[in-house]
Amino acid sequence: MELKTVVEVRQAVKKDIDIMWSFDHITQHDEKRRQFIAEAVSAGGCWVAMVDGQVVGFVVVEYTFFANGFISLLYIHPDFRLRGIGIALMRHVEAICKTDKLFTSTNQSNVPMQSLLKKGAYVRSGIIENLDEGDPELVYFKRLSKNP
Repeated sequence: MELKTVVEVRQAVKKDIDIMWSFDHITQHDEKRRQFIAEAVSAGGCWVAMVDGQVVGFVVVEYTFFANGFISLLYIHPDFRLRGIGIALMRHVEAICKTDKLFTSTNQSNVPMQSLLKKGAYVRSGIIENLDEGDPELVYFKRLSKNP
């Protein structure tokens, strides 16, 4: 059962980087991931989710996927999962996205992310083999209504 939590979303700033690294388990052993997050923050493409003044999740958005919005990374602190934080970050990205198409992807093994995407009304758009051996990347898409 998902618990509801009051979530504030704001653009990430430099002082958030170490906090994000502290709960993203991949950054513990992957310098490229740490660099990616730091560069996303510097470029203005990263937003953090705050609960009671604490950074508990983040999302990175880029526009390099065929000039469309692309959520390249979404991560929630393990202690704060299933509280509506992921969907709050997704909704924020949808609201600020500069394009009318928003894409993202996840590994076939990442069932929690697939569940979040289903809840957010994203549809499967394709599959990419051979990124992670034996774990295909599933591409998802959502058309956003952008009023002029």
